[in-house]
Formats: sequence, structure tokens, C-alpha cells
Amino acid sequence: MKTSSFALLLFFSTCLLGQEKINWMSIEEAEAASKKQPKKILIDVYTDWCGWCKRMDANTFQKEEVAKLVNEKYYAVKLDGEQKDSIVFKGKTYKFVAKGRRGYNELAALLLQGRLAYPSIVYLDENLNLIRPWPGYKGPEEFLLILSYIIEDHYLQGTFEDYKLKQKKAQD
Repeated sequence: MKTSSFALLLFFSTCLLGQEKINWMSIEEAEAASKKQPKKILIDVYTDWCGWCKRMDANTFQKEEVAKLVNEKYYAVKLDGEQKDSIVFKGKTYKFVAKGRRGYNELAALLLQGRLAYPSIVYLDENLNLIRPWPGYKGPEEFLLILSYIIEDHYLQGTFEDYKLKQKKAQD
């Protein structure tokens, strides 16, 4: 019995070790890394109480294909939209604003253009300029499509809906 339990544990450990995970960092770390080696930045703006945020963590961010593309092409940031600690970004300090029962961090409000919806993924270009926020839960397939749309700079030439139609026609 001990031998089979050990073998099972070893098997599952090996499977988990082989799976790539997203290398999350703080916004300050991403800003510093981007100065050394420019890359686009993906910011997952979430809250602790958000069920859809947890679902996106479990269903989308855990997919190996998603993790691999994010790690290769982006600096990935986790940002609690209700973070109470001040955040320094691009030389400016963003503070917590107490409002109602919860409040919000000024940087989250800026990045989300005042629309505090969770989860939201914010994309920044290599110069730390806002490309756009993308609110709402996204499953792995749609998220991969959005990642490609942003990383390949298709957002400069047309809408995501047009890009999606072209991708669908190319597959048919």
C-alpha cells in the first residue's frame, strides 16, 4: 500500500511540475523589467471577493497554453483593485480611496478608466502607455485570441470584432 501511494504521489508531482504557470509580478517589478527589456504588460485587476476573478484564475490562467504565451510575450501583473498600500507607477504615487464599504486604489481607477469592473485585464504597450482595459471573465479560447490581437498589434489596425471574424474565416 505504501509503495502504490508513493508511486501515485510521484506521478502527480511530476505532472504538476511539467505545467507552466504564469510568472506574476507587481506593477513596480514590471515597470523595472520593461525598462531593461521592453515587453507589453498585462495587468489582472481583481479583488479578493470577486467570484469571477477566482474562476478566471482557475480556468483561464491555469491553462498551459495561456501561461506559455503570457510568459513569452508579456510581463504579467496582479493588481488588487482595492489595494490599501500605495503604489508607485511611472513616478507617481497612487493611494487607496476609502469609499463606501470597500474603496479602491487610484491606479486601478486610472487603468480601468473609472469603470471599476472585476475581473478586468488591462494592456499596456512597451512604453507603459494604456492600450485598453478589457472587463469581464474570459475563458481560455477567447483570452488566447485577445492576447494575440494585442501582442501582434492588430488593435492598431481595427476592432477586436473584425479580428475575430478574420480569424474565424481563416479557420473555416
